Amino acid sequence: MTESTTKDTSRSDRYKQIQKVTIVGAIVNTVLAFAKLILGYIGNSQALIADGVHSFADLVSDFVVLWAAKHSSKEADDEHPYGHGRIETVVSVLLGFFLIAVAAGITADAVMSIIEPGLLFQPEIITLLAAFISIVANEGLFRYTINVAREIHSNVLHANAWHHRTDAISSIIALVGIGGTLLGFTFFDAVAAVGVSILIAKVGWDIAWSSLQELIDKGMDPEKVKDIEDVITSVDGVKEVHMLRTRMHGGQAFVDVHIIINNPTISVSEGHHISAIVQHKLMDSFTEISDVTVHIDPEDDELVIPNRGLELREKVLEKLNFYWREIPVSKKIKRITLHYLSGKILVELELPLELATTTDAANRIVHDLTAIAARDNDIKEVKVLFG
Repeated sequence: MTESTTKDTSRSDRYKQIQKVTIVGAIVNTVLAFAKLILGYIGNSQALIADGVHSFADLVSDFVVLWAAKHSSKEADDEHPYGHGRIETVVSVLLGFFLIAVAAGITADAVMSIIEPGLLFQPEIITLLAAFISIVANEGLFRYTINVAREIHSNVLHANAWHHRTDAISSIIALVGIGGTLLGFTFFDAVAAVGVSILIAKVGWDIAWSSLQELIDKGMDPEKVKDIEDVITSVDGVKEVHMLRTRMHGGQAFVDVHIIINNPTISVSEGHHISAIVQHKLMDSFTEISDVTVHIDPEDDELVIPNRGLELREKVLEKLNFYWREIPVSKKIKRITLHYLSGKILVELELPLELATTTDAANRIVHDLTAIAARDNDIKEVKVLFG
């Protein structure tokens, strides 16, 4: 039996949180981008201009994040039964490659300045102050954004947070480059611009690669998968776990698992109850898990399906009725339960208690019903109960 459940989360609330954080980032990035570009130009600092371009890239990414968050927050529909979370993943890939492209442009300009010393900038003291303010502002944005990203498990917000951190680090590099040039090391400003671009490119690649992995259904970390297995096996009635699979989907995780139960002859309702406990326990224990599908196995069928050739209930009952056609008591059977185990069928049937008038009468009935059915190679055993 297979049971699936999905965590009931408010997508609109999630979008509102992303929207709020991103708007704050966009406002700060707008101020920083124009301030660094203007002061870099006025103050003759190639490193600060490169840093301003980086902030402008962050500003563009803020608007892209808002668009992605709005569309990925849509509810699941017939065409997208698992929701629209992958929109965040795709946008994260695009943001990553966008950063790489920005880095390539900055590097090209800086290298040209190094090759032709006449193009080198001679920064002024005001650019040093601008770089310092940028460091403080972007580090604050990073901490604010990353905390919300972790809380709501948003890939695209996580990517945007690291944009803020790289902008802070690139401002540190710019600060060092500007300071070195002011101290008389002519090439420091241009070299710092190259350093900023390398940093931007690395972060862009990390973001793009991580999201590309998710697009091809990358699973959760092995340590987290082991923790998931431990939680499942802690549920009463679960014997062991196999075929545990996970996949990431827009910052959320989906889990599919087969569990072997201790007693293979329990009822459907008990098996369902065990699977429901497993589902809810996993989603309570791991906030990133949003969907769990549990398949209940009475035995290990990971490598082989031992019961593949056995007939289903209707055909089995036809055969049993044929075997018992000349046994009058068979017409009074109240219930027949079939257990498919180890390539055979275990038959349990219930008769009215009043038929067992004496021990001999009960034994005769059991003998008649079990002896004839035992001729069938697919039937392992017939159990007769009176009640």
